[in-house]
Amino acid sequence: MTHDLVAALRPLLTAEASAEAHASGTEPGDLEQAVWLRLLEHLEADGPPPDPHSWLRSAVRAEVRRTRRTTRHERPYGIEPADDIDRDPEQLALAAARRRALRDAVRRLPGRCPSLMEALLSPKDLTYREIAGELGISQGSLGPERSRCLGCLRRLLSPEVAAREPRG
Repeated sequence: MTHDLVAALRPLLTAEASAEAHASGTEPGDLEQAVWLRLLEHLEADGPPPDPHSWLRSAVRAEVRRTRRTTRHERPYGIEPADDIDRDPEQLALAAARRRALRDAVRRLPGRCPSLMEALLSPKDLTYREIAGELGISQGSLGPERSRCLGCLRRLLSPEVAAREPRG
């Protein structure tokens, strides 16, 4: 039943998403994926909609409105947050010391963590696919591996972070 519903709705969703996506500033594929997810949630909660074609059209439009709202609230950075613009020499020296402490802690990490963290910190701004290829691991394991490595890094840096001067 679900397979028949998906097969029947696919051409309509493709057409609706293509028509609405460009006006909302999103990709048609992203819009389609969001609507398919809504349909799966609806099927799980309430079963199939009584009028699937009408439901699909309203779901596409609702998703476009959500995307517009989200886009309206997003703001690009005026400058990169890590830029050293308008910093005095003391701030520059402290920032350099923090970067050195981070790099030293990364080198002390166990296993593949040093190479993974170096790739993530690389100024080349590598994608997950590029990092996975460079390290010879699957792209799907990067997220869990990154989380594990960040946990180790957090534990290594916690004495240094705790040793900062008191606030207040």
